[in-house]
Amino acid sequence: MSLPATLERRALRLDQNTEMPLYLFALAAEEIDLVADVARISRDEAGRLIGYQRPERKSHVRQIQQYLDSADVLFPNGLILALPDTVKFKSSRGPGASDGLSVSGVLEIPLPADSAQPRPAWIVDGQQRSLALARSKNRRLPVPIAGFVAPTLALQREQFLRVNTVSPLPVNLVTELLPEVFAAPSPRLSAKRLPSALVDMLNMDPDSPFVGLIKRASTDEEAKKRVVVTDTSLVEALRESLESPSGVLFPYRNMATGTTDTESIRQLLLIYWSAVRDTFPGAWGKPPTKSRLMGGVGIRAMSRLMDRVMAQVDIASSDARDVAMAELHRIAGGCRWTSGTWDELGLPWNELQNTPRHISALSNYLARAYVDARSSGSR
Repeated sequence: MSLPATLERRALRLDQNTEMPLYLFALAAEEIDLVADVARISRDEAGRLIGYQRPERKSHVRQIQQYLDSADVLFPNGLILALPDTVKFKSSRGPGASDGLSVSGVLEIPLPADSAQPRPAWIVDGQQRSLALARSKNRRLPVPIAGFVAPTLALQREQFLRVNTVSPLPVNLVTELLPEVFAAPSPRLSAKRLPSALVDMLNMDPDSPFVGLIKRASTDEEAKKRVVVTDTSLVEALRESLESPSGVLFPYRNMATGTTDTESIRQLLLIYWSAVRDTFPGAWGKPPTKSRLMGGVGIRAMSRLMDRVMAQVDIASSDARDVAMAELHRIAGGCRWTSGTWDELGLPWNELQNTPRHISALSNYLARAYVDARSSGSR
């Protein structure tokens, strides 16, 4: 089907940002499908992150659609679109075109030649509403739109994180997107950018014991059958070590220059977690229901132990992994990842939960056992 070359709509231009004009206009429900698409989060064959939107929530979409199809509709909750830099705005003539806050005019949005070609805009906020609008019987319902020009995917992701701060996004979606944006929306999220990038490395580096085992927001349905570790636990564990002066990763960050020795961090993480895998082969790679080592409580506690163990290891040495394993063997005999009872904790292995209390209790136990073993010289 042949489509018009452009879609013209009366609009207001708000110059909040000189580099990124904001346009307010309306689209009919049936026109949203012509103009905008949803950038679903996934990864390509090379492992690069694609998109930024979470999966469709079918029940939520169905509820919105039922309302849109009812008799009396008031739908003030519009959509936020990332527009291409090919849009054109022609301001109206005359003194009444501007009131000092906005400028009225006509916005021209280029359309694809046919429905098989990519749509020009991306939905940054309101994907569930857009799906309901596309399926609604009320095809000519006017929908309020706020659109900003964002030619790059990184800029779209950054705005996506910013506009979704009131209704929080899933934590794993936020942490996976953070390494891909130029500037984190808040200091809290900025602190998670490097840990999240390191989790990406651990999940994709062929030398990593975690390769293919970490669940991220972009993990497809087939891969979800194999993943056993949640990325949020690893992100928090790495953040702790990076930010605490007692963390083994802390010295690799130069606060004065803002630089980080990421290659040394990579090497240290691969040495330590490979040693953990080889020390506990029967507990590695299993779902948390069968091995608490792979659950949040095990990941967090073993990461805190990493700060002590790797302080004894020269990562530049050719036998670094063997040394790390020798250090881990000091506490291996007391671990109950897949069966038995943690005697000092008084807990069967499968009653350890990913809660602050259990994480703290297990971390403290492993630290004491390690320090005691080193003091007595036992291995």
